[in-house]
Amino acid sequence: MDLTDFKASLRDESPAEGLSAALQALWWEAKGDWRRAHELAQSQKDEDGSWVHAYLHRMEGDESNASGWYRRAGKEYPTALLATEWDAIAIQLLKKESP
Repeated sequence: MDLTDFKASLRDESPAEGLSAALQALWWEAKGDWRRAHELAQSQKDEDGSWVHAYLHRMEGDESNASGWYRRAGKEYPTALLATEWDAIAIQLLKKESP
């Protein structure tokens, strides 16, 4: 799946089967369910989950909380627009899932 397919899947009722929890979190955020996205991201104890978790807190304007999660993810606090960061996260996570 690539970014175009992932975005097209937002028309569906639920995320595609087999997606990582981090990608599912991005999917639910794009569908407007921040709480569900946050639960999924928070359940991941790895860098991918931390990156999505950071993005979610940045999105809500909680910069101090987001900063801590970016550090855990090994990422610098971004200056890009949120939509640009969402795409960047999705692209990187989708690459990890490609065979």
